[in-house]
Amino acid sequence: MSQILTLEISEQVFAAIQRQSAATGVAPERLAALWIEQRFTQVPESPVDEASKEIARTRFERHFGTLSPNNETSLDNESIDTDLAREYANTHKDE
Repeated sequence: MSQILTLEISEQVFAAIQRQSAATGVAPERLAALWIEQRFTQVPESPVDEASKEIARTRFERHFGTLSPNNETSLDNESIDTDLAREYANTHKDE
């Protein structure tokens, strides 16, 4: 089932929709409808409860501190700056 919705948008937004419409061959009203549908189909139907948030936070935090490089000095600023300078100077012509 579909519904009709009348919107008032700025000239700037309408011009952008018209440009995109011309580039894609999709009618401006259909293009706008598709964008609105995409935006609002990504919204969860119900708010996430606190327990679910805590479970997700705990899973995310398990990854904290897991970086263990082979070379401890590879994370210091001087080594990073040296690596960056070497890459910026490399023209990559030999590749």
